[in-house]
Amino acid sequence: MKEQTREHQLVMAAKGGDEDAFAALVRLYEKRVFALAVRMCGSREDAAEAAQEAFLAAWQGLSFFRGDASFSTWLYRLTSNACVDLLRREGRHRSAAGPSLDDEGLSLDVPDTALSPQDEAERQELREAIDRGLAALSPEHRQILILREMHQLSYDEIAEALSLDAGTVKSRISRARRQLRNFLLKDGNFSPPAASKATGKEG
Repeated sequence: MKEQTREHQLVMAAKGGDEDAFAALVRLYEKRVFALAVRMCGSREDAAEAAQEAFLAAWQGLSFFRGDASFSTWLYRLTSNACVDLLRREGRHRSAAGPSLDDEGLSLDVPDTALSPQDEAERQELREAIDRGLAALSPEHRQILILREMHQLSYDEIAEALSLDAGTVKSRISRARRQLRNFLLKDGNFSPPAASKATGKEG
């Protein structure tokens, strides 16, 4: 609650033209914005460009920020839109995978714990497969899946961030998950639980 109050104070001051307050907001969110941009763009150089564009758009548009959604949700929208614009502009379809993508029948857990060389190689192979699968999605489907699965935004938060209705968000996430699952099945890096042979794990 204290952090939200502090954020609100900074936003109000920044809306009044306080550059130091906006700089504090940038410091507060720059790591999360950059992480989102890296996953969307697939390259640190592109992510840095998109993040810079997002913060510039935030500064220029702050007077229009009404506060209906949280500042972070608004900033996620600016960041993801900047990434989509960059991908379209450059004709790029690259992406970087996050730690996990979970769905009914799709469980891709890639924990960051200490692993044996064999396990590490398998984890890297899975990451690369997810990379390829996400890169095969349209920017819009990649955008919405990353916001949901990697940044853990709720359906309502995504709807607010992307100016979509809840039904569109749910159907787009479902379609993106299905496309990614189908890609991984064809790629040979994932088998549905019912079809896979027992590994000794439940479920």
